[in-house]
Amino acid sequence: MSSPAPALQPSPVPAAFARMGIHYGWVVAFVTFLTMLVTAGAVGTPGILIGPLQQEFGWSTSAISSAFAIRLVLFGFMGPFAAAFMNRFGVRRVAVVALSLIFAGVLGSFAMTRLWQLVLLWGFVVGFGTGLTAMVLGATVATRWFVARRGLVIGLLTASTATGQLVFLPLLAELTQTLGWRSALTVVLVLLGVAALIVLALMRDRPSDVGLAPFGAPAGTVPAAPAGPASLSAMLASPLLALRDAARTRIFWMLFGTFFVCGASTNGLVQTHFVSLCGDFGLAPVTAAGMLAVIGVFDFAGTVGSGWLSDRFDSRTLLFWYYGLRGLSLIYLPFTSFSFYELSVFAVFYGLDWVATVPPTVKLTADRFGERANLVFGWVFAGHQMGAAFAAWGAGFTRTAYDTYLPAFFFAGVLCVAAALAIIALREPRVPAPAVA
Repeated sequence: MSSPAPALQPSPVPAAFARMGIHYGWVVAFVTFLTMLVTAGAVGTPGILIGPLQQEFGWSTSAISSAFAIRLVLFGFMGPFAAAFMNRFGVRRVAVVALSLIFAGVLGSFAMTRLWQLVLLWGFVVGFGTGLTAMVLGATVATRWFVARRGLVIGLLTASTATGQLVFLPLLAELTQTLGWRSALTVVLVLLGVAALIVLALMRDRPSDVGLAPFGAPAGTVPAAPAGPASLSAMLASPLLALRDAARTRIFWMLFGTFFVCGASTNGLVQTHFVSLCGDFGLAPVTAAGMLAVIGVFDFAGTVGSGWLSDRFDSRTLLFWYYGLRGLSLIYLPFTSFSFYELSVFAVFYGLDWVATVPPTVKLTADRFGERANLVFGWVFAGHQMGAAFAAWGAGFTRTAYDTYLPAFFFAGVLCVAAALAIIALREPRVPAPAVA
């Protein structure tokens, strides 16, 4: 039996917060919130780039959408492996590498002149970077640092992802319209650099690194970091083993399929094409981006509220209402005249539902798959991004082939209604699903 590792002495920064009566878990949660907010802003930037790139380089909407679709696929499929990287190398290192990759991809786009360069920089480089800071980052931090208020923290961190994709758009759209798209990307670079410096200064991997117990755990309980995979190959195989075991259960495929619909009706469709859709009806990009910002504000309230509700009500019932109401709002949009009033109604109802599906989906995943739920949720999130990529490409194809986006929005609404009916039909198993732990 090995002897326990010596206790680590708190560094000056965590000790300073302890003297103020602030548990350092809240500091880590804030840094994580900021990181996810900024990287999500980079994910949402393509929404204002489609028009300017068409005008400057003559690329078609479908070609530009294909590059952005690759980014969304990588954003999803990196999730399970990001969890493995965090377990082996630490959250702090992974976050810094991710921010650096996104920074490099955005910076390189200043000099691009060919379509393949857009695919390389925004499809692969930014895709890998944002994938390392996907929702798995928030789930990992909330699980490691919090016992009490964990649901609230997951809701807050989840909200930061969607909100960051939307709230920066009015500023970026205004800069794009007045100074050009490169000026907008300069702001993104500054935000990424500031976030990286804050991560280096304040982020810590685990409570044991600063001699603390997780927030809400009994005083004096300082869990040691679990042993990671014995080798790099074992680390890379762990997500695949988790997928193999999870794929044998019906609940996994139900969550994967409904999250596919979630991605198709949010990131890939509205985030990527809403500004261009409004432009087809004569709305200025700044006005359309302002509507996306309204969606982001209501999303924050809706997602935090969803985290609170998921601790108190059946997750399946919540998902039924979330997908159903989102579907009705998307079906409603093509039949409007795109007036300010009608778009405001859409923004409020759709915004409350933007990523409200995440907390109950995380809860269902955790309830079924135990200790390796973060790896399984990474694969569920990959389904989300596959749906996003499908919608990003499909809506661009619809616009190019039929000169309108409206069929894509109507079809996404129908998919949401189908997902609502599917999730409510899911029955609780008589015995727990086989543990993936």
